Amino acid sequence: MKRGRLPLTALRSFEAAGRLHSFTAAADELCVSQAAISRQIRDLESELGHALFERRHRAVILTDQGVKLLSVLTPSFDNIDATLRTLRSDRASQLVRISVEPSFAACWLIPHLPAFQRDHPDIDLVVDSDPRLVQFRAEDADIAIRYSRARHTWPRTESRRLADVDIIPVMTPALRDRDGHTSNPADLLRYVLLHEENRDGWAQWFGSAGMDLPATTRGPVLPDGGLVLQAALQGQGIALIDRILVADEIAAGRLVQAFDLSLPYGAYFIVSRNFNRLSEPTKQLTQWLSDRVGRTKI
Repeated sequence: MKRGRLPLTALRSFEAAGRLHSFTAAADELCVSQAAISRQIRDLESELGHALFERRHRAVILTDQGVKLLSVLTPSFDNIDATLRTLRSDRASQLVRISVEPSFAACWLIPHLPAFQRDHPDIDLVVDSDPRLVQFRAEDADIAIRYSRARHTWPRTESRRLADVDIIPVMTPALRDRDGHTSNPADLLRYVLLHEENRDGWAQWFGSAGMDLPATTRGPVLPDGGLVLQAALQGQGIALIDRILVADEIAAGRLVQAFDLSLPYGAYFIVSRNFNRLSEPTKQLTQWLSDRVGRTKI
């Protein structure tokens, strides 16, 4: 097939759907409708004379021909994207895009950004607060900060451990002084417990303290750590949060540790498509993050 007749739009739709294992996710990434993705792939299959996907209920699975085509397209698009990045103007080369877990962005990155900007005044940052791992395509992100309980690698990326996570119970001094000090883990049950996403964290913390979390335990369940932190700062209850994210609040006296017991709870990672191919400003940000987070202690 002549290059001038390559169905580039259809190939891009197929590559996104194959990589993401979903027509819907591909539509979201390419900012088109799911119907458009389906039509492009159907036309491509008709032109090639091969089915590229097996359509199943709520799932699409690559055929052998689809796997073969995807194995060529994905690295090709990645290489094109990497080359385009190197051709940015000098001004654009000073722009660094970072995708960050919402809790880390709100509780740590934003409060510490003035220090980075003071030391690197020529570097502009674009911060995207999103829990989903970016694909490192086009203008989405140069690096990402991700949290995980168990995994330390992600497909088609490189990762570096940024910091281990230890969660601790924290509360305001006023709340502690009102109801008295907590001398054993059971004393924490006198307070409202603030939960992030689900009640598993508190259940595991009490388990590490040698007791079960009562089934009758209540307390609001909030979607991310930033909101949990805000609720704790307002004295709404005791929060279970990574010590890195509350170090500044404890140092300033706005929060205190309710009980001297921490629970290992995963780690943060810096993620990139290829660390060796990062721009110099992005490498400076990566190094700054490693140094600064490493110095964040209670």
